[in-house]
Amino acid sequence: MDNGLIVGVIAAALVIALIVWLLVRRPGDTRHIEDTAPGADVGGAAATAVEDTIGQILGVDAVPPFTPPPAIGEPDRLTTIKGLGPKAAARLNELGIHRYDQLAALDETGATGLDAQMGTFQGRLVRDRWIEQAGYLSRGDTAAFEAQFGKLG
Repeated sequence: MDNGLIVGVIAAALVIALIVWLLVRRPGDTRHIEDTAPGADVGGAAATAVEDTIGQILGVDAVPPFTPPPAIGEPDRLTTIKGLGPKAAARLNELGIHRYDQLAALDETGATGLDAQMGTFQGRLVRDRWIEQAGYLSRGDTAAFEAQFGKLG
């Protein structure tokens, strides 16, 4: 299918979603999207949902498949990262993430692709700052990690 058509359909869906949001919003409602859940990326989540829905309608994958950075060395204990439990670590392992440096190396596109495949853990990558935490841990900067995120257990 033509990429221009896909982009056009996604753009149209986003415009429709914005119009609906504006129509549903009550006059005098001063809440902002950021107020709905502290730290939640509501706009990004909405865009991902629209892309996924449009992709399903068109029969294409709107989010490019995630390809993990290569793992060099022994696996790290990913559960050291605050907010990353055994089930989330198992899902990361299934997706090819075994080391802190792999998480730390993710750019925005890689993080979006990984997050889209995290299932029930979608959104946690950003909300719990896994990439930032992994950066400290991959560099062995325990002092900076603990200053930002608390004592390592």
